[in-house]
Amino acid sequence: MKAIITVVGGDKVGIIAKVSAYLAEKSINIVDITQTILSGNFVMMMMVDFEKATIDIDGARKDLTEACHNLGVEINLMSEKVFTEMHRI
Repeated sequence: MKAIITVVGGDKVGIIAKVSAYLAEKSINIVDITQTILSGNFVMMMMVDFEKATIDIDGARKDLTEACHNLGVEINLMSEKVFTEMHRI
């Protein structure tokens, strides 16, 4: 199953490292990634694959929310199907 992760918040050192290290630890593959800085705000979007993951999407969502709270960023994780349906015109 593929999922979308979005991260938004103030730009700080270590955001990408923290998220990607967690994903690697749980065998969640990063399929695609984009990030930018908009007016001092860090914005990242990742497509990830849970096919070989050692955790389900709900567990990963909880873990990532807790891990990123200390970085002062907001992180969201949802299945690709839900994301696509939410953003359909």
